[in-house]
Amino acid sequence: MYAVIRTYLGAGAKQLFDLLEQRQTDVEALLRTVPGLVSYTLLNTGDGGTSVTVCTDKAGSDASLKVAREWIQKNASNIHANPPIVTEGPVIVQIN
Repeated sequence: MYAVIRTYLGAGAKQLFDLLEQRQTDVEALLRTVPGLVSYTLLNTGDGGTSVTVCTDKAGSDASLKVAREWIQKNASNIHANPPIVTEGPVIVQIN
């Protein structure tokens, strides 16, 4: 398995996560199209937020980055949020 964490901070992050919360049904439907999706979590920190995507392989995680970027460009480009800090790598342990 492979995971990618996107952390949004600074300018526009709060507004972006407010929008993501309002549109959570759309976001969930979109992420379900990612090949090999194991889990997806979206965390609102109050001043921004973090998403954690776990897929069966790196290709799925890369696809999640692409669909997230495209969704933001299409639905939130007016917010002008800073790009996320991206952390990714192979999953060592996952407990469900």
